[in-house]
Amino acid sequence: MDTIHKIGRRKTSVARIYLTQGEGKFNINGKDAKEYFCTDQLVYKLNQPFLLTESEGSYDVKVNVVGGGITGQAEAIRLAISRALCHIDAENRLKLKPEGLLTRDPRMVERKKFGQKKARKKFQFSKR
Repeated sequence: MDTIHKIGRRKTSVARIYLTQGEGKFNINGKDAKEYFCTDQLVYKLNQPFLLTESEGSYDVKVNVVGGGITGQAEAIRLAISRALCHIDAENRLKLKPEGLLTRDPRMVERKKFGQKKARKKFQFSKR
């Protein structure tokens, strides 16, 4: 098996992953996953596609991720891994799709409009 390259996005985070056959190593921007993501919850999000497809410890993942916060980055990586596992075996799609791991979450921060305080908040209106 050669290297599989996939992209995942969430909010303003973009994750490019390179999946190869291996023993389950995560390399995120040159660091280990537990070192890059400080909480166990975020590390669990990374491993979720492997747990559902019963393939943990069989692939090495090299990740370049930019933009956003750590939660958005973790979810972008999770989407990219899910896409790569579906590319390897079409049967994985049946396991990942019901869990919502193949859905790109489109929610973004709404932009601030001119003449207003924030995206939706307005300046106080005075009648007199």
